[in-house]
Amino acid sequence: MKQSMFWDPFGGVASLRKKLEFFSPRTRQNLGAAGPLLLTVACGMTIGYSAVLLPQIEPQTNGTITATVDQASWIASLAALPQSVAALLGGYLIEKFGRKTTHVITSLPNFAGWIVIYTAYNVEMLMAGRFITGFCAGVLAPATGVYIGETAEPKYRGFLLGGISLSISGGLLVCHVLGTFLHWQTTALICSLVPLLACVIMLLAPESPAWLAKKGKTEKAEKSFRWFRGESDEAEKELAVMLTRQNQTDDPHSPKDLASKFKVLLRPECLKPLGIVIVFFILSQWAGPNAINYYSVTIMKQTLGDGVDEYLATIIIDVIRVIVSVVGCVVMRKYKRRPLAMVSGFGTFLSLFLLSGFTYGSKVDLEHSQILSYVSVAAVVAYIVFITVGFVAMQWSLVGELLPLTGRSTASGVASFVAFFTTFTVVKVTPAMFNSLKPEGTFLLFGVMALLSTVFNYFCLPETKGKTLDEIEDYFKGKKETELKEFPVKT
Repeated sequence: MKQSMFWDPFGGVASLRKKLEFFSPRTRQNLGAAGPLLLTVACGMTIGYSAVLLPQIEPQTNGTITATVDQASWIASLAALPQSVAALLGGYLIEKFGRKTTHVITSLPNFAGWIVIYTAYNVEMLMAGRFITGFCAGVLAPATGVYIGETAEPKYRGFLLGGISLSISGGLLVCHVLGTFLHWQTTALICSLVPLLACVIMLLAPESPAWLAKKGKTEKAEKSFRWFRGESDEAEKELAVMLTRQNQTDDPHSPKDLASKFKVLLRPECLKPLGIVIVFFILSQWAGPNAINYYSVTIMKQTLGDGVDEYLATIIIDVIRVIVSVVGCVVMRKYKRRPLAMVSGFGTFLSLFLLSGFTYGSKVDLEHSQILSYVSVAAVVAYIVFITVGFVAMQWSLVGELLPLTGRSTASGVASFVAFFTTFTVVKVTPAMFNSLKPEGTFLLFGVMALLSTVFNYFCLPETKGKTLDEIEDYFKGKKETELKEFPVKT
């Protein structure tokens, strides 16, 4: 009996995958993205869990576990702290073992981390569980965008990559709803089931054809590519280009030390897009999306005052975020990236500027503080809409689109490292900023960073909509022939 071309730990998976070829290429691409996106939902739950956990373990609650303010900040930020280092490991794993395999092997420790939280009987166990789930989220960060970017055709790629932000938003919403009505341990137990389900779905799709080709597994790469993309003339041309480029690279089996891998990042086709992704990550993270995600209930309470139910406000914000994330997926498919980044950036700046003013006004104008609090709610909603539809939706899609195949694994790991380290710093210092700068000063700082990001995107962000990954790579190599004139980038 001929051995399956794909790793098959359970009997019948390969045959089921074969039967799925009955469906259209678009359906198969959606199925291939479903597993990674479901794991991203688990990552969203990791981000959102601290917002519902911390209010339940405050000292005045007299629960089985209580945490001081400093311990609470560590419980929240420990999910972000290991993500930066884990992202570098993720870049190594997707290069060594494959994009799909990295997702599969990360599912089990992700499940275990949630179980540690569920069974926790002291603060240290909560920190350990948060560290494990955060570490897994970091490993998956470079893997998800790369896998989807390499398996989706250009006309669907923006929509599916936009699904990363939608999945995070969905995870936040589900976790906040569960935590509002259930005990934090029950919430953790339910969250633990998500990575297990994602693991099963991942087994149904093949490995990335680009990775298989890079490893010299040409026949498997062809089969995988056709499983995702079908056998149309357009698909066959793209397959031929991909295989030709791989034949022009070094022997995939030749050993390469760590220094050689990072030396690749200095090539123009890698250094330029990597620099764009890194700066985009830093500025957009300092616009505050994860500060809101990690401390949403606490921030709503401090910002909106006693007249507004902070739990209800958090859930409403989550619902709006999910809806806008869906809109973002559609917008990413229909409209160009640069205009989307401009609208998102300026709208984020303006909403944060207004939020800062209204928050300050509610404190000095006590007579109208209630009205100003409700106006602040509108400003928060505007902020969530603008930052989610552009900045958040585009962050990880740029990893899947801009980074070249040669060095993509290492570059995605480096970019993810910077992204998560920035997230950790923002999450860790946000409570201190709220104490020293007050909410209005913190929102104003976030707004300034959003404005800086908008300026940067105007001058440096290229247009990638509708372009193949090979065309994008050629652009950064300096091959600005006629077919690449649609890149309206300021350089």
